[in-house]
Amino acid sequence: MTQIKNICCIGAGYVGGPTMAVIAQKCPEIEVTVVDINEERIAAWNDEDVENIPIYEPGLSAVVKEARGRNLFFSTNVDAAIDKADMIFISVNTPTKTYGIGKGMAADLKFIELCARQIARVSRTDKIVVEKSTLPVRTAEALKNILDNTGNGVNYQILSNPEFLAEGTAVDDLVNPDRVLIGGDIDTERGKDAVEALVDVYAHWVPRERLLTTNVWSSELSKLTANAFLAQRVSSINAMSELCEKTGADVNEVAKAVGMDSRIGPKFLKSSVGFGGSCFQKDILNLVYISKSFGLNEVADYWEQVILMNDHQKRRFAAKMVQTLFNTVSGKKIALLGWAFKKDTNDTRESAAIYVADYLLNEQAEIVVYDPKVKTEQIYADLDYLNTRTSEENRTRVKVVDTPYEATKDAHAVTLLTEWDEFMELDWKRIYDEMLKPAFLFDGRRLLERKTKEEIGFEFYAIGS
Repeated sequence: MTQIKNICCIGAGYVGGPTMAVIAQKCPEIEVTVVDINEERIAAWNDEDVENIPIYEPGLSAVVKEARGRNLFFSTNVDAAIDKADMIFISVNTPTKTYGIGKGMAADLKFIELCARQIARVSRTDKIVVEKSTLPVRTAEALKNILDNTGNGVNYQILSNPEFLAEGTAVDDLVNPDRVLIGGDIDTERGKDAVEALVDVYAHWVPRERLLTTNVWSSELSKLTANAFLAQRVSSINAMSELCEKTGADVNEVAKAVGMDSRIGPKFLKSSVGFGGSCFQKDILNLVYISKSFGLNEVADYWEQVILMNDHQKRRFAAKMVQTLFNTVSGKKIALLGWAFKKDTNDTRESAAIYVADYLLNEQAEIVVYDPKVKTEQIYADLDYLNTRTSEENRTRVKVVDTPYEATKDAHAVTLLTEWDEFMELDWKRIYDEMLKPAFLFDGRRLLERKTKEEIGFEFYAIGS
């Protein structure tokens, strides 16, 4: 079996950075180098103060501190790391296409192809190339064609090793995973050897029974399917939350009753303003596009409805705010607490807060934002990306502040859009007292539903209540 001594990971983002840090921590005899052409990002990973690394995940800084400089390295010298590596992980962004065929649904694979061509150009020795990015089914075939036809006679084995990380718990998910999925060419000796080489890396700390090996296509499709199933549950309970509001049912009681069925279970049945993050929407749209490309229109329509329901929930929540505030928020100060798509991460991709803020800005509201981990420039970048208004308008009408009390002072309404633990501990009576009356609280994450009106003072609205 091939013994892995040097690993290179192309891409120092939310997947590549944490994954390689844990591999380096658990496999001290393997040299792990994370490379990226973004010099600023690599500089942040190498910052002397490990608390300044570019990704916030509980426990991640401690892992990086232990391994960095020992067998974990961050570099912009991509060619050198590729040349030295026995195994290369590709962990670059695969956003939804914004142009051409498949616009708005298909995954944009241009960064994957660029990686493949760079690997082919640089490599002089045999390599195991591992797909870590979330990719459409049969991407491995395209990678293989590029590597075999543009390289230097090097033998490549392509593996699929999708990540199943939940942001906010990524380190624990890596250290104690439900399963590690490895797909490869298990019908050939070289393919089996490559699979076993990666199995051996993870076996340093993951029990063998959790290391699941499949063919490449099953592995690629399993990631899309897992995210689609999880997102489907969120959209399902959110659909029921609207029905609960109309009928007088309590969505929490409905979710509890349904979740106690052992065939269903309680996870991902908490109603909210909607799911976000880098994976769910992108992966479902990818699944929709793949289904349509095979002429499976009914399958595509089924999965697309999960996205439509999620978008509806965000619009519905924002519309409820406007309706409650006497059908106008023009010129009114609205405090948004939370911008990250979930707690314990600084990732804002597809965060519900972005779309709620955009809706309110379209209604001429004045927005003030507080989030404990998201930087000011990221908030403005998220709004600029929507291209709804000019960058100057966004900076004029959206203010980012350093404390929740600064955000809520003299506001007409406050809305909770990220379930940060610190929001549970705020002095809500003080917040109410310092707001304009009547003051309203819109709880998009149902954080405060157990508090009474006497405790917080507000006119209160929560999803499904």
